[in-house]
Amino acid sequence: MLLALPILCRLVGQVWIFLSVKFLKLALNVFNNYYKIVNLRNMEFSSKLLENAVYEMSQLPGIGKRTALRLVLHLLKQPEERTSKLSVALDTVRKDIKFCTNCHNISDVEICEICASPKRDRSLVCVVEDIRDVMAIENTSQYMGLYHVLGGKISPMEGIGPHDLTIVSLIKKAKQGEIKELIFALSSTMEGDTTNFYIFKQLDGFDITTSTIARGIAVGDELEYADEVTLGRSILNRIPFEGSLKAN
Repeated sequence: MLLALPILCRLVGQVWIFLSVKFLKLALNVFNNYYKIVNLRNMEFSSKLLENAVYEMSQLPGIGKRTALRLVLHLLKQPEERTSKLSVALDTVRKDIKFCTNCHNISDVEICEICASPKRDRSLVCVVEDIRDVMAIENTSQYMGLYHVLGGKISPMEGIGPHDLTIVSLIKKAKQGEIKELIFALSSTMEGDTTNFYIFKQLDGFDITTSTIARGIAVGDELEYADEVTLGRSILNRIPFEGSLKAN
C-alpha cells in the first residue's frame, strides 16, 4: 500500500490537468479535421482524381492539404514504375506484415529475429508501448534481453483498457517461470504510470523483479529548462559520482 501511495497521489494531483489537456486535444483535432475539409472544398481542383488523392494523403498524421497536394504532384512527376513500387510496398506491408507471437513486435515471420536469437537473455523482458520504442532501445546496443510490446497504454479517456492491450499474454509468460526481471520502459505520463502500476499489481505473488528505466536530466540539458517532476526524480534517484564516471 505504501508503495502505491506516491503513484496514486500523483495520479489524483494531475487528473484535472489531464482532463483539461485531453479536452483541448479533442477540440483541436475536431477543428483540424473541419479545417482540412473546408480548405479542401475551397481548393479548386481540375481533376476529381487529384482531389481524392490529396484528401487521402491529408489524412496522414502531420500532413496538411498543401503538403498533401505537393506530395501528390511530386508523385505524378515521377516515372510510373517508381509510383507503382510505392503503392505495391504499402499494399504489401499492410497485407503481409505479421506480429511476433511471442513479443507482439512487428515481424516478417511468426517469431521475430530478437525472440529467435540464442544470444538474448530470455529471463529479462522489457515492456514497451510500441515498435518505435523497441527500435529506440535496440539502437543503443545496451540491451540484450527480450521485449513485450503492449500496443498502447491504459487510457480511459480514449477508451483503452487493460484488455485492449497485450497484458494478458504478458501475465501468461510470467506464469511460465522463465522471466526473472521485468523492465517497465513506458513513457513518464499518467497513462504510462497507470499501465505500469496495473501490470505491477497483476504480478503480485510472482517471483519476478520489477524495475523501471531511469528518469532524469538528459545529457546536455540545462537545469533551468527541466520540469519539476523530472528534476525532482533526478535528485531522489541520484547516483554516486564514481558511478557516473564509470557510466561515461
